[in-house]
This record gives sequence, C-alpha cells and structure tokens, in this order.
Amino acid sequence: MANQDAGTNEVLLYAPLTGKVTPLENVPDPTFSGKMMGDGIAIEPTDGEVVSPIDGEVTLTFPTKHAVGLKSENGVEVLIHIGLETVNMEGEGFELHVKQGERVKVGDRLVTFDLQLIKEKAASHITPVILTNGDVLSSIEKTSDDTVIAGESNLLRLALKEEETAENQTTQDKGNKEKPQGMEYSEEAEQIVAAVGGLENIDAATHCVTRLRFALVDEDIVDKDALENLKVVKGTFSANGQYQVVIGQGTVDKVYKAMVHETGIEEASKDDVKAAGGKKQNALQRAIKTLADIFIPILPAIVTAGLLLGLNNILVNPIFTDESIIEMYPSWAGVADMINVIANTAFTFLPALIGWSAVKRFGGNPLLGIVLGLILVHPSLMPASEFALAAVEGNAPTWNLFGLEVNMMGYQGQVLPVLVAAWVLAKIEIWLKKRVIDSLQLLVVAPIALLVTGFLAFILIGPVTFTIGNWITDGLVSIFQAAPIIGGLIYGSLYAPLVITGMHHTFLAVDLQLIGSTGTTFLWPIVALSNIAQGSAVFAIFLAAKDEKLKGLAGTSGISAWLGVTEPAMFGVNLQYRYPFFAALIGTAIAGAFITVANVQASSIGVGGIPAFLSIDSGMVSFFLGMLIVIAVPFIITFIIAKRKIK
Repeated sequence: MANQDAGTNEVLLYAPLTGKVTPLENVPDPTFSGKMMGDGIAIEPTDGEVVSPIDGEVTLTFPTKHAVGLKSENGVEVLIHIGLETVNMEGEGFELHVKQGERVKVGDRLVTFDLQLIKEKAASHITPVILTNGDVLSSIEKTSDDTVIAGESNLLRLALKEEETAENQTTQDKGNKEKPQGMEYSEEAEQIVAAVGGLENIDAATHCVTRLRFALVDEDIVDKDALENLKVVKGTFSANGQYQVVIGQGTVDKVYKAMVHETGIEEASKDDVKAAGGKKQNALQRAIKTLADIFIPILPAIVTAGLLLGLNNILVNPIFTDESIIEMYPSWAGVADMINVIANTAFTFLPALIGWSAVKRFGGNPLLGIVLGLILVHPSLMPASEFALAAVEGNAPTWNLFGLEVNMMGYQGQVLPVLVAAWVLAKIEIWLKKRVIDSLQLLVVAPIALLVTGFLAFILIGPVTFTIGNWITDGLVSIFQAAPIIGGLIYGSLYAPLVITGMHHTFLAVDLQLIGSTGTTFLWPIVALSNIAQGSAVFAIFLAAKDEKLKGLAGTSGISAWLGVTEPAMFGVNLQYRYPFFAALIGTAIAGAFITVANVQASSIGVGGIPAFLSIDSGMVSFFLGMLIVIAVPFIITFIIAKRKIK
C-alpha cells in the first residue's frame, strides 16, 4: 500500500488506531492542544493496537513504550503518543513490537496496549498523532470522518513543499546526525537550568518523550520569556506540581543528558519528580486533587443519568403549557416511568459508585468499595428522608447492640459517609494485607475489613458525616436564600477561576450532596451557564479573527465549551487574550444572579452547556433567559474589543 501518489508531492497518512477522530485543539494537554510539537489530529481509540500510518522508518521508541516516532520515505516525521501522562505507567500495559531503525509498511503493528488500564491509570486515553516537522509541508488536509479504522482509513492528506526543500531538510538532518551527540545541546541545557531558577530551585528533573519535567522549589522565579525565546524550547506550562518545558521528540533526551552532564543535576525517575511535585501542594490542593481523582471516573455515569432524568422531566412536568406530555398523551406514561427507573439508578446507588472509585483511589480493592456502597443503601435500611419523619413519630427502626441504639438508616444520595468509610476500608485492608499470610488473605482480609468498616459506618462514620453534610447543605441554602442575588453573582463570577485552579471538582461533591439532601441543586445551573459563556466569548474571537489558525482553534473550542468542556476555550483562547475570559465572567455573574433570584433548580447533574436545560427541574423559562444572557453579553463585549485589538 503506497502512501505517496506517484508523480505528485501528496502524501497520505493512514489512521494508526481505530477509534473516534477529534480535533487536536480538544486534547486536554497544552503541549498538544497548543500545537507546541506541531499540527495533527487526535484519536480516541476503541481497541489497543497501533499500526504504522506510513511506509518508512521507526526513528524513536521509548522505554515506557507509550510513544513511537516514525519518518516516512519522503521526510515526513510523525509522533504517535498513546494517551496522556501514560509515561507515569512506566510501560505497564504496553508491548512494543518494533525497534528503533526498523523499516515498516502501512498497517504493520507497532504497539499493543491495555486500553482499559490506560483509562483507569492515565489522564486520558486520547491519542495525539503529531506531524513534528511541519516545515516540510505546504498544506495539511484532515479527515472529515468521525471514526477511522487502523491502517485503512485516510487520516491526513499532506502536500510537501518543493522537492529541494525536503532534500535540504534531509541533508540538514544528516548533518545533525554527524555531529557529536554527547554535548550537542550543552549551551541550551545551561540556559534552561538558569531560566528555571538555577540548580538551587530544582528539586528533581526528568524527561518524557516530548518534554523536560521539573519539580521546582518556587515556580514564581522562572523566567518564562527567557525559556520560550530559546530555539530548542517549543512551549512551557505548569501542571500537577510539575513545570514542563516542551522540547520535542528525539531532542529532549539529548537536552536532558547535556543538562545532567553540564550542570551536575542528578537524574531522577518520573516517580521522583511526581513525588517532589506533590510535596509542593498544600493540604487543600491535595484534598482537591483527591476529590477530582474520585469523582472524575464516575462522572460519565452521573452525567448520563442526569440527561435521562432531564428527558423524564420534559415528559412529566408542564413546561410551556399547563399540562405535561404524559397528561396530554397518557400512552407515554410507561415510557416516562421506565426512563425514570433507568436514570435514577446511578443516583439511588451513588454510594456504590463513589465507594468503587474512592477505595480504588485510596489503594484498596475497588470491588470491596462497591460492596461497601451497597451496604449503605441496603433495602433493609430506611432512607434518610423517611427516617427523619419516623424519628419524630417515635417509630424509627434501630439496632440494639448490647444496649447501644444504632439507627437503621440508609445513605442514599449521600457523599460524605461513603467517602470517609471508603478511606477507612482501604486503610484496614492495606494494614491486614501486610500482616496476613498469602494463603489466608482471601478468608481473612476482605471479611474483617468489611465487617469492621460496616460497624464503624453505622455506629460512628455515618451519623457524624451525615450531620456534617446537613450543616453544609443548610449553610449553602441559608446563604442563597438570604441574599440570592449576591450568592448567584459571586458564584457565577468565581466558577471559571475555580476551574483554572482545579477547585471546581470540590463543588461536584457539594452538588451531589445538595441533590441527596434536598432533591435539587441551585449551584449546577450556574455551572452550565459558565460553560456557555466561555463558548460565547470564544465564538466572538472566531468571528473577529482573520488568522485561520486562530479561527480554527476558536471554532472547535467554542463548540466544545457549548457541549460542556471548557478547557480548550479557556486555556487555548480566552485566557491568552484575557478580555474574552473576563467578558464571560461578567455574563455568568449577571445570569447567575438572575436565575438564583428566579429559584432555578436542577434535579441532576447533566451536560454543562447548551443541553443543560434537560436537567432543570424548576424555572425552565428563567433558565432559558439566563442562557440568552450568557450567549449575548460575553459575545458582544468580546466582539467589540476584538475588532479593535485583533488584526
């Protein structure tokens, strides 16, 4: 199978994986979404096989096997980076089938990997396919297909520049290879170390296939301008306690070796840097990251349930008329009831979902976490909402444990009880595994861990955390009831900055706690409006911009924001120009105040964008007016300023 048309300068790059195609701008990593390494496209794989997209040579493999570099017969260089932050997996779940320098054809197997393991352990399974020497290309045409098949579907159609340009590039590459490899980048390495604050500011340093990774004492003293002015540096950013300097495949390891040799810095592993970076985070940052690690894996189930509940809301609640759909068309009642059962399952058994994710995060057996969550919502237990009424009437069910009265109360929809109980379960399990011989672990560890945690959950953990959860709920409700306009204004203006810090994950737990305690949440509708506002601002940039690259980035990230994912819009465009970001804050603050005064409530958490109206339980018309505000206000403000500033 040829990948260059005879007699032309056109190159076909086939899909290296089977899966869903997504724009590079939507990749949640600034190295790739910002195209620091080069242009390209991304694939969300549906299986675990990577094949060669071109005829050529394997130019780069990595010990962690998570990436492979190729060079076509006509000089096009391609990097396939399997997943995001997969370097931290240290090769677990990956198998490499080629060697550096080996010749390959389109469709030849390069790497196989455990897709499910990547989904569990890495930041994302989305796989960027990058053209790292775009200077040899005159144009890149990307596929319009939504899905592709490895080795068969055309992914990119590339047009090479004039032949002598490619030949010059090849000659230059050969010349570079002839240079002594040892200290090739010694000067650049010293400049990088100086720019990040010197040796005394570096706790640990390592590298992956594309970038240098530093754990720094103080990131505030980094001279970012000096770094990005270096020809070898393609971009910088900070994430998860690490300061990352993007260099590029093939070059980054040479720079790192020169840095170790010339500056005397000690080589460190990925875990060393990760641990050093984690030490820099304060207790609040670590707590927020822990909550994010727990709730992000279960978010798809919660959002799906929210969308289905929204569909049920449309069927059973009168929205635009005095009668609901099932009142006008009774034959739809069974459909609505079935949808309600399917949708409510995730919220009814929410402690089981949280238990699975939390125990896994704390280092225990996630299956025991599921059992723990189901214990807390067992049908024999009276739901908390009914238990309060039964207690007033004096007939609440209890256990008598040697004279101690323990409430037989379930924790459906509650967050804090299962979170704390999951931590206790994981710690007990880990403690027992260290002390029980292997042959007895199956008989001893799980039964004792569940039994002890179960008793503690009903006797101590549940009642205490349930009370704390009610305090949180009552406090928030009181604030928003006392001054709804101020509460909506403040939360609307602060949510997007919370996304930048990562603290927004904390409020997912708060939303779920509100839904579990009161049946609805007044916070999540503001979140949905914030996402729409960021999209509206970036759409204004799309219309005002003349640069095609900026227009493309703004257009795709705007659609993404309106569908609930704001990071590409915020980090790729709005924060870069600043005024679109602040225009979005203004629009969200106004709309947040308006819908809070109008008492707009959501019965569930859904897609935080245009489809959000499906999750609104009351105040639908007011929510639509709020949507109109966040569409119009950020767009108008941004467009007026952009017409003057963007040339």
